[in-house]
Amino acid sequence: MDINNLIAQYGYAALIIGSLAEGETITLLGGVAAHQGLLKFPLVVVSVALGGMIGDQLLYLLGRRYGGNILRRFSRHRAKIQYAQKMIQRRPYLFVVGTRFMYGFRVIGPLLIGASHLPPKIFLPLNILGALVWALLFTTLGYVGGEVVAPWLHSLDQHIKHGVWLILVVGLVVAVRWWMKRRNKQKTDPTA
Repeated sequence: MDINNLIAQYGYAALIIGSLAEGETITLLGGVAAHQGLLKFPLVVVSVALGGMIGDQLLYLLGRRYGGNILRRFSRHRAKIQYAQKMIQRRPYLFVVGTRFMYGFRVIGPLLIGASHLPPKIFLPLNILGALVWALLFTTLGYVGGEVVAPWLHSLDQHIKHGVWLILVVGLVVAVRWWMKRRNKQKTDPTA
């Protein structure tokens, strides 16, 4: 089956599943697929936002229920965790929306927010807003990046063929060099 048909048929479901946890890469690829005309841009944004929102909501609920126990396991990071929890208390709106954009906080952020007992009525709308902004931004970056990647993708087959030939030539050169060294060693040392 053709990869383009697979993307067109299962792309939105793959975007939802792929964006449940981290998702930046899958979101960028969704934008590239939208640029290629395989997926529709608004549906890519909605799919990615939905996956990101569901993933963060589940992590938030996990943090509300088991956050204390989970965070105790990271005792060496206690100072950083306490600092993050103070930030959540001081600026919950900024932290909930911004955690999605902080490298390394995408998974731990919602757990921390849940463990800090931020009320669900505050977290849910901010989670939806953050997911939409995040999805729109990264999908747009992928779409714009598709302009750069598109010519390369159309000639991907040629790139693969050239890569295979390059690997074969390098392998052949290494094998001949090894054989020649071994042969010279045998000539100079007959016991080898």
